Amino acid sequence: MAGSPHLFEHDLPPGLHYRDDFITETEEQELLDAIAGITFSDFEMRGVVARRRVAFFGQSYDDMTVRPLPSFLLPLRASVAHWASVEADAFAMALINEYRPGSPIGWHRDAPQYDIVAGISLLSPCRMKFRPYRSTASTVPPGRRTATHEIVLARRSAYLMTRESRTAYEHHIPPVNEFRYSVTFRTLR
Repeated sequence: MAGSPHLFEHDLPPGLHYRDDFITETEEQELLDAIAGITFSDFEMRGVVARRRVAFFGQSYDDMTVRPLPSFLLPLRASVAHWASVEADAFAMALINEYRPGSPIGWHRDAPQYDIVAGISLLSPCRMKFRPYRSTASTVPPGRRTATHEIVLARRSAYLMTRESRTAYEHHIPPVNEFRYSVTFRTLR
């Protein structure tokens, strides 16, 4: 499942690692076939229902255990863990996102109880943007902030957010053009 990294090809925040062709076309199709049997739910954050739908497995955002990881995700989790140089069980949660055309993810940092964040793109590419994180207690005057880094997450690619890319930056995905899925794994701190 591991693809080869392309050095100097992307302008990435420190600690962000990216690989094209992390999984094969056959592996992607097997994942898509299994995902077709998953029940998705609306995702609500701070009282707003997102345009994407989700399926959570393992340790959830609110520290409650939800459904165990399905067996079809275990080989993918093992490949991601090998790349990240951690034990597979360290990835305590999985999230499958379903994006319909026009679905975005707003600016955010992942929940603080998580450490490494790994993502795999399925079915179509998307853009992911990064900008320095500014806490609500920041002394920097409010105003429009712009992305400092952007990457296209190709179909079947993977990324790892570690160190500064995870803690010193926030990220978002602008509205997607085509139907897609992503699988996200997270380790606990």
